[in-house]
Amino acid sequence: MVIPLAGRVAGAVIGGLLVLAAWYSVTGTLIVSRPVSNHLTRWVDWIVDAAYQAAAMKISDYKRRDQLLATQAAALLLGQLAAWLGVTFVGFAFVFWPFASHGLSSAFTDAGSSMFTLGYAEPAGAVPTVIVFLAAATGLVIVTLQIAYLPTLYSAFNRRETEVALLNARAGVPSWGPELLSRTHYGLGSGSTLDTMPDLYAQWERWAADVAESHTTYLPLVRFRSPQPLSSWVTALLAVLDSAALFLALSPKSAPVVPARLCLRSGFLCFTRVARAMSIEVPEEPDPSAGISLTYEEFLDAVARLRKVDFPVEREPDEAWPEFVGWRVNYEQAAYAVAAAISAVPALWSGPRRHPVTPIPPFRPALGRPPK
Repeated sequence: MVIPLAGRVAGAVIGGLLVLAAWYSVTGTLIVSRPVSNHLTRWVDWIVDAAYQAAAMKISDYKRRDQLLATQAAALLLGQLAAWLGVTFVGFAFVFWPFASHGLSSAFTDAGSSMFTLGYAEPAGAVPTVIVFLAAATGLVIVTLQIAYLPTLYSAFNRRETEVALLNARAGVPSWGPELLSRTHYGLGSGSTLDTMPDLYAQWERWAADVAESHTTYLPLVRFRSPQPLSSWVTALLAVLDSAALFLALSPKSAPVVPARLCLRSGFLCFTRVARAMSIEVPEEPDPSAGISLTYEEFLDAVARLRKVDFPVEREPDEAWPEFVGWRVNYEQAAYAVAAAISAVPALWSGPRRHPVTPIPPFRPALGRPPK
């Protein structure tokens, strides 16, 4: 069947729009220094995530599941590259169509030869020659930008994971807010080191701001998992925020009020911005009267853990509970949503997951022998 010239020209217009859509996606993802919403990368993320979640459903052991999910970020990056090249390839094939000597199949051959600089097929004429150069430049630039994009991703990943790894010694693995306070007060048996908490909260205030910027600008970073299976940037930040909320609620006289509050605010903004970048609906300012998912019994268990190491608790649990709820309601919904979306390690107080899992308490090594 011979397609009239008008139909082939209409196809060329559609092809040009496909090329522009691919360029918009590439530019917004790799160059623009702020989150740019585009459907192409979201579809790729949805397809890759759906495939991995379907495979993860068949794995009951968390560490084996984490080993599988650790490859998801790489698959997402390769999927994005394949989508950009694929859409551009189809677009240029339609652009070549009016000039193709043997119909649409010949146009696809010309597009492939041009985009991947193979040179085995070259249509005659001035206009097709210009299209050949544009297609060749497009293919090279997309691949080059993706390669140049990787060092930026891994630089942000390394900054993130350095603080997460440092926190593991203080907050346990997986990290848990009450564990962070109890271990810091216990000080490895050498006495309380709670005077270091203001510096810790200041560091994590800056860390949360850095993650909010980098992980919303380069969204695949959200799915980069920590090197250790029981470690996660989501549960680490949640542990720090919970420790600040507990400190302010239980020991208002001893707590570093300003650093703790600034850390809570920065962490809340981080979780909210990342959740929104992932198209998860969370409120800008949560309703304080909505309450939290964490139960009072779980809160009492945390207080018992703190009292076991003689943490300076200044308020009774029933008096501290409303204030703790008032702090946690700000970040709990967004934190739980992000943790479920990326299937983060099921740490205590980190909410449900998409697959049934049992919360994993922090590992506590046996008591060592302190030097005499």
